[in-house]
Amino acid sequence: MPTFPTLDAWLTYLQAAQPVGVDTDLRRIAQVKQALGFSLDCPVITVSGTNGKGSTCAILETILLHAGYRVGCYMSPHLRVFNERARLNGIDAADVELLEQFEAVERARASLTEPVRLTRFEFATLAIMRLFAARGLDAVLLGAGMGGRFDAANIIDTDCAIVTSVNIDHADSLGDTREKIGSEKAAIFRAGKPAICGDPAPPQSVVDHAQAIGADLWLVGRHFRYAAQPGNERQQWSYLGHRRGALRWRP
Repeated sequence: MPTFPTLDAWLTYLQAAQPVGVDTDLRRIAQVKQALGFSLDCPVITVSGTNGKGSTCAILETILLHAGYRVGCYMSPHLRVFNERARLNGIDAADVELLEQFEAVERARASLTEPVRLTRFEFATLAIMRLFAARGLDAVLLGAGMGGRFDAANIIDTDCAIVTSVNIDHADSLGDTREKIGSEKAAIFRAGKPAICGDPAPPQSVVDHAQAIGADLWLVGRHFRYAAQPGNERQQWSYLGHRRGALRWRP
C-alpha cells in the first residue's frame, strides 16, 4: 500500500492515479465507505447549486458556531491550500489530521476483494467525512463539487438539502438546459426531509423531483423570502405559507 509523508505528496499521487473522466456511478465510493465503516451521527446539510454554495456553507457554519454547536464544513475548491476544504469548528484541518485519514481510505480501498479506483475528489471526500465522523460533531455541512446526483457528497443521506441556484455550467456532464441541470442537482433531496431551493425561477424539474420523492420543498419567494435593509448590510428574513415543523436538532 502506498503511503506518503506529506499532504502534497498524497495529492500528487491521487491526481496521477485517478481514473480518466467523471464516472457517473457512486458504487465505487460506496464500496470504500462501507469498508471504512464510519457514519455521520449528527444532522447533515448538503448544499448544491451553480453559484452560492460556498457562501451558503459559510453563513450556515457561522450561524451554527455562534449558537455553540461543533461543526464540520466540507467545501471545494479551495482558495489557497487544500486544508481549507475541511474545516473543524471554523479552523482548517491540520496536515497530520488529513494524512491519517488519507492512509485509512487507501487501506480500505486496497482491502477490497477487487480494489476500485477513486477520483481525487472521491478519495478526499471520504477522508474528510471520516475525519468529521471521528470528531463527534453536532452538525456537518457538505458542499457538492459538481451537480448532485453522482457527486461524492451524495453518498450521505442528508437531513436537509439546499439547491442555491441553477444555471448552465458543466453542460457536458450535467446537461445543456436548466431543466436537465436542475434534475441533477435536485437528486440530493431526500424523502420527507427539508429541500430548499434559492433560485427565484426554479426549473420545473426541481419541483417535480421533490414532489415525486415526497421531499419537504421550500421555494424562495413562495415559502420564504429575504430583503436587504436600506443603508446597511443587514438582511431581513420572513417565512411564508403554512406552518412547518423545524428540523430536529440533536445537541
